[in-house]
Amino acid sequence: MFGSHLSIAGGLHNAVEAARALSLQTVQVFTKNQQQWRCPPLESQSIRAFRDACEAAGFARTVSHDSYLINLASPDADLLRKSLDLFVEEIRRCDLLGIPLLVTHPGAHMGQGEAAGLKRVAESLDEAFARMPRSDTLVCLESTAGQGTSLGWRLEHLAEIISLSRHPERLGVCLDTAHLFAAGYDFRGRRYPTFVRLLDATIGLDRVKVWHLNDSKKPLGSRVDRHAHIGLGEIGDDGFRPIMRDRRWRDVPKIMETPKGKDEQGREWDAVNLERLQSLAARRAVQNGALRG
Repeated sequence: MFGSHLSIAGGLHNAVEAARALSLQTVQVFTKNQQQWRCPPLESQSIRAFRDACEAAGFARTVSHDSYLINLASPDADLLRKSLDLFVEEIRRCDLLGIPLLVTHPGAHMGQGEAAGLKRVAESLDEAFARMPRSDTLVCLESTAGQGTSLGWRLEHLAEIISLSRHPERLGVCLDTAHLFAAGYDFRGRRYPTFVRLLDATIGLDRVKVWHLNDSKKPLGSRVDRHAHIGLGEIGDDGFRPIMRDRRWRDVPKIMETPKGKDEQGREWDAVNLERLQSLAARRAVQNGALRG
């Protein structure tokens, strides 16, 4: 199930239409201007247009990414309050739009230490869940590259937040390939089975609800987040091939967050990246067919 993070300019439904034009099976969006704390309430017409577009496209597992302003680990009381208020609003908007998956960065401890930061994230999530007790939105904690004091760059961080939360059933995980690679996880080629075993032992494969597919401009373990086009960065085809061929991820949304624009031939980069991912997956299908024959 392939998707891309697409613009909502002119209306949320436009992102769905753009995804359909690219022959994608899902889409990821911001439900508001992600650079602003305040946001106007969703209008009923906008909600209906988005829901109708998703129904027409057959998009049942859409994804939203919350605002980068949110820091649920902040030790600053005012910033934490603003972060919680906006995070609750993000959940509310997903519920209204029928978006089942909300991706969020765990936040940054701002010098207070990882243990204190992880505990604060879990407490913040629990407060948000208490304020939205009947929400159907699953919150997906995203793996991070580990820049600065960011949390979530170790799989153990994500596992700890889930363990500390009073509502683990409302939490999943989003794995970003560029972030994992920058954090030091090597899943390329023959290293992939070892990574998957670690993932299963630490978090559990069933917790993985979203993949972000991005190559990396920076080397393994750099702890710097710089996205590149699929196969054209430090991860390369060997990093994406095993993910594409792993049937356990077949129905998990795989969202491209690669740079936008057009290549030298004038093709949309989303189309180029999608074609490359599909080619990496298709070879397995051909081989299986030959084996079955």
